[in-house]
Amino acid sequence: MQRSFLVASGVFLLAGAPLASDQQAATPVLTVETQASSIDYDLVALRDLPQTSFETSTIWTTGVKAFTGVALLALLDEMEIKSGTVRARAANDYAVDIPVASLSADAPIVAWQMDDALMSRRGKGPLWIVFPYDRSPEFRTETVYSQSVWQLQSLHVLHE
Repeated sequence: MQRSFLVASGVFLLAGAPLASDQQAATPVLTVETQASSIDYDLVALRDLPQTSFETSTIWTTGVKAFTGVALLALLDEMEIKSGTVRARAANDYAVDIPVASLSADAPIVAWQMDDALMSRRGKGPLWIVFPYDRSPEFRTETVYSQSVWQLQSLHVLHE
């Protein structure tokens, strides 16, 4: 079954930072695939999902940053993915496998906003898998850092 969440028209001023243009809003930024289906999300579709925000420092940025996005677990729930392993792939083909069992309702998030601004490709965007690193030592491990994929382009379910 192929579903699409692309929005092609209208002016988009949702809560938070406005999108730069209709074209940017309707451009797919993330593909989520299973063996049975594939969904392309644009920024509007991602912003329509329940949002999670937190502040944290990272090893890649200076100071504490505010991140907003959709919990990775909630995004997978949209496709009824409850178990298995998800391969997250970045624009540079970096890929890492993330066990669904390791995800929680609020961590990590697929962030589309940092400090009230959309993230540019140069600024690790447009999407970045971010954990609340300051919340607990469990979020400051090599495994978690390796799963913090910036310039995220796709999620592929390897095992369900």
